[in-house]
Amino acid sequence: MILHPGILALVLVSGIICLIVVFSAGFGVRILRSWDLQSGSARQLRLERSTYLVSTFLSHVFALQLVSFFLFIFIVDRIHVYFTGAMCAAGVLHVNPYGYPALILKIANFLLSGLWLIMNVTDNRAQDYPLIRKKYLLLLMIMPFVLAEAVLQTVYFFSLQADVITSCCGSLFSTEGRGTVQNVLSIPVGPVRALFFASAACVTATGIYLHRTGRGAYMFSAASLVSFAVSALSLMLFISLYIYEIPTHHCPFCILKKEYHFIGYPLYAVLLGGAVSGIGAGVIQPYKTIGSLALIVPALQKRLALTAVLGYAAFTLISLYYVIFTEFHL
Repeated sequence: MILHPGILALVLVSGIICLIVVFSAGFGVRILRSWDLQSGSARQLRLERSTYLVSTFLSHVFALQLVSFFLFIFIVDRIHVYFTGAMCAAGVLHVNPYGYPALILKIANFLLSGLWLIMNVTDNRAQDYPLIRKKYLLLLMIMPFVLAEAVLQTVYFFSLQADVITSCCGSLFSTEGRGTVQNVLSIPVGPVRALFFASAACVTATGIYLHRTGRGAYMFSAASLVSFAVSALSLMLFISLYIYEIPTHHCPFCILKKEYHFIGYPLYAVLLGGAVSGIGAGVIQPYKTIGSLALIVPALQKRLALTAVLGYAAFTLISLYYVIFTEFHL
């Protein structure tokens, strides 16, 4: 293991997150079994006193989970100097078999954590905790992914050996050879580019419709999910080429570097934030029929719709800037 302060911080943070999530999941089991707001029993009173504290802990933990994604890619990119052949995070993640699975789990947990936070905010705004069982059931579903991420990340970092020769991003994200990445990069650019702008327009239209009318949440959520996938594909397939001004450089990690003005961080932030907000608007849609949430859910959906539309618009505008104002042309 490379004793880098950032690595030690990530491992420590993952351990803390796991401990709190496991403890909270145990409390969640008690909620699922015993919660009864109509009861005045001592057990119910203890649960009511404890749930606010546990929810507060979880809110901070899942917010930390969101931040840890960016810290992970930042640290992985910074330690590329320790590995022969690595030019950025792409090569460092390729040093052993655990790097890319850990990254994929971090992205999944970013989305899941964001959705739990949205559900928690929705529940806390009502006086009768109408979603308490549902949010703790979601926590129990998220827990295995959080634990798996922590294990994979720890194994990945502890397996890093500085004398390993790895591949550079130029070979990993090349159109030559066979593999999943090569198959993705062989997709024709024209249809994907058209789909990228069409999905952005669809998210904007459905988001504005939801914001104005309060209807179409599921349609907007589906459009957000599709746009997230298309935007991620477009970033690697053609947007990155305009940023690098090189026709063969598809790496999604070099855009995190200083020479490209760290543009990768805002791109990833607005894309992930837009995805969480857009999907979250659909996740809370079924709860509009609950009496105490009848006014809370529509108001929150409008805010989520606005956030998602602004996030995807920012991603599209940043991409358009490089497409229009660079001298590179496909």
